[in-house]
Amino acid sequence: MKKLCAQIFFFFSGWKLKVDDYQQYIPSVMIAAPHTSNWDFPFSLAAFWLMGIQVRYFIKDIYTKGPWGYFFRWTGAIGVDRSRKGLGLTDYAISLLKSEKDLVILVPAEGTRTRVEKWRTGFYTIATEAKVPISLGYLDYKIKEAGILDCFAPSGVFEEDMKHIQAFYTSIHGKFPEKYNPKIY
Repeated sequence: MKKLCAQIFFFFSGWKLKVDDYQQYIPSVMIAAPHTSNWDFPFSLAAFWLMGIQVRYFIKDIYTKGPWGYFFRWTGAIGVDRSRKGLGLTDYAISLLKSEKDLVILVPAEGTRTRVEKWRTGFYTIATEAKVPISLGYLDYKIKEAGILDCFAPSGVFEEDMKHIQAFYTSIHGKFPEKYNPKIY
């Protein structure tokens, strides 16, 4: 059912999915960049449904409660109470990846849809400690394409890995390019 909904959504929106062998990205921590619009959510979700990948992602806990709560949890949402500091989200994501071998944790590394000076780096810690690769997911609004640019095991040399990641995202166009800072660290 999810796959059919995704096919219909991509067809009517004119989008396409560009992924060779999606199984190589399971398990992984997937970066979602650039993240500049609320429209990133339905396009990303449709892409995962087309690939048949089980995805989990962090979202403000207000979305996982109330009338819409069931829907967001069904799509893989993990509610986060941002008023509480030191929640151990990194540790929680690591434990999920260690216990569920067919899982992808989706992380919008910018942490918000507005322009930031640098990316958050929790995705790197999660991947390194869970011993899973980092996959580079994208939505290119200019060409209406969703896909995965690369997948690699973190080397442990943070700066080098970030340069590697940054090189892949230079040609990707978010819905609102002015909200994206391609300098990521």
